[in-house]
Amino acid sequence: MNLGLFAATARCLLLRDPAAKCLAVAELHAAVTAGAYYLDADTPAPRVDQPGRPELPVLTDPAKVPRRRLGTAVGRVALVHAVAHIEFNAINLALDAACRFRGMPEAYYRDWISVAADEVRHFKLLSHRLADLGASYGDLPAHNGLWEMAERTTDSCLVRMALVPRVLEARGLDVTPGLIERLQQVGDGASIAVLEVILAEELRHVAIGSHWFNYCCELEGKIPLATFLDLLATRYGGTVRGPFNTKARLAAGFTASEMAALEALK
Repeated sequence: MNLGLFAATARCLLLRDPAAKCLAVAELHAAVTAGAYYLDADTPAPRVDQPGRPELPVLTDPAKVPRRRLGTAVGRVALVHAVAHIEFNAINLALDAACRFRGMPEAYYRDWISVAADEVRHFKLLSHRLADLGASYGDLPAHNGLWEMAERTTDSCLVRMALVPRVLEARGLDVTPGLIERLQQVGDGASIAVLEVILAEELRHVAIGSHWFNYCCELEGKIPLATFLDLLATRYGGTVRGPFNTKARLAAGFTASEMAALEALK
């Protein structure tokens, strides 16, 4: 039996329990992969202020999120917990992208549901690693910066593609190699193995964002480079800082001109 894609995706988005959300996303991805869906365009987009998430972790100001040295077990728990929170938010971000913006090609919806399925796998890997370290998701406070960007980009698929995958998620391409290097110094091979999976697959996610950003620009008759830089200046509300993982960003759909422009923003 075919499912209504937008209703099913919104249901996944609104689920609060992480295990239930992960299972529902896996089932949704399987149905979409099998082609057992239809685009129920009359289904309204969910309210952006109601993403499904558990009561814990407590959300706090980014400056108050604990930062600890990776040379200690407590520090490694803090790192893995922070990345797990990013990946849980990324599940919701991918689901929201898939059910909020209507009138896109079907490939767009298949792409973002596949991203949600990847993020589920990442979250589960990190949850298992936390358990190995004697901790659980929710044990530490976390910030809500990723979802706040979703709230600020509900008006335009073009803006969402520019500022979430091509700014926030692309930052992961820049910083993850450094985290892996620091974990190598303390001999945490298990955490490294998880981060290597995430780094490889996040490159595909940023590439998907780049593809659909360029598609939206073409649809609206806009020049991608000029549009991207304008959105950084007018809609991002922050500073894009290097150093950049130029090789990974180029593989993920950034152009040499975009990279030169980002370098010039330093």
